[in-house]
Amino acid sequence: MNHIYGPVKSRRLGMSLGLSVTPYKYCAFNCVYCQLKNTTRLTLDRREYVKAKAVLSELGQFLKAYPDCKKIDYITVAGSGEPLLNSKIKDIISGIKKLTSIPVALITNSALFSDVRVRRDVLNFDLILPSLDAITQDIFEKIDRPAGTKIKVEDIINGLIALRREFKGKIWLEIMLVKGINDDLEYIKKFKEVIKKINPDKIQLNTPSRPPSESWVKTPLIQRLRKIQSILGKDCELI
Repeated sequence: MNHIYGPVKSRRLGMSLGLSVTPYKYCAFNCVYCQLKNTTRLTLDRREYVKAKAVLSELGQFLKAYPDCKKIDYITVAGSGEPLLNSKIKDIISGIKKLTSIPVALITNSALFSDVRVRRDVLNFDLILPSLDAITQDIFEKIDRPAGTKIKVEDIINGLIALRREFKGKIWLEIMLVKGINDDLEYIKKFKEVIKKINPDKIQLNTPSRPPSESWVKTPLIQRLRKIQSILGKDCELI
């Protein structure tokens, strides 16, 4: 199998069967905390990098051969790059729905949600797990290191707000916290106001758990994480 991995036990999704729909580390960001190390192709260009037919063919074979499909909680479109760079993501999700009733989740860095066409492409997912690590351009560029100057965090935020209006499934917003970059408590209070506008079903605070792309990246102390969780409220959880 070239495009399927797992099933694996996920901290966020239970038993997850992963689908990778882009080449290794094709992404719009080069995040300092990424466990997959540096991005090999920093791009915003959407193409059918991986053929939808190839992904769906492998998934169909797997589902027929795997005896414990009922134990899979989610089929997760994510993998080793940004999945929304695949221009056929709508065909992929439609094809998955024809093959199985297992709920389908999308893990994305949110970079492309400012494009209404991208938002339309994801409406068939059951669950979307977008990330938002910053609310100001300076912190955004420091932690996520986007492709060029075209990507503005304000556009990403507005894209997430629009997604909430258009998408009928669940949204679990992930924030990756890095010590000394985006864990200041006053910054988190401002973050909370932005999150209210996005209105996710859940907020998930994450920290680098594996060796990151940059060796200087550190995890905030647990006391700081709990304080941030308290500020963000009852719908926020540490993962």
